[in-house]
Amino acid sequence: MEPHAYTLCCPPQATVPKVARDFVVSVLRSLDLPHLTDSAALCTSELVTNSYVHARSHGAAALGSLLRLAVEPALVRISVYDGNPVPPRPRGARDEDEGGRGLALVDALADAWGHVRGAPLGFTGREGKGVWCELGTGRV
Repeated sequence: MEPHAYTLCCPPQATVPKVARDFVVSVLRSLDLPHLTDSAALCTSELVTNSYVHARSHGAAALGSLLRLAVEPALVRISVYDGNPVPPRPRGARDEDEGGRGLALVDALADAWGHVRGAPLGFTGREGKGVWCELGTGRV
């Protein structure tokens, strides 16, 4: 398989996690990687949801986010960029909390995850960040 890269511009709307999830699943199915769709969909949903929620709380919501999906023979990398420069911070959620488990889920499902400062091609027009995760394809 040759490397492929896909990009989705995500407006700051509550429907974006579902749209982004469907986008990633569609790409992975079309590239004959259906065994990754469940984990990739959940990781995508968590990263995009975190971007939507936390960018809004820091005044960067109007920019939305940018999803980049890079598919290589051995791995799939999902990156979500936004205008909020604050790095992601996993937190322990209590049983009664409705949220707070996103990065813990990404950590459990992905082979690796992390963040970078800035965004590609000046997407945000100011300092922002990208949060990414990688899933092995099982192929070489």
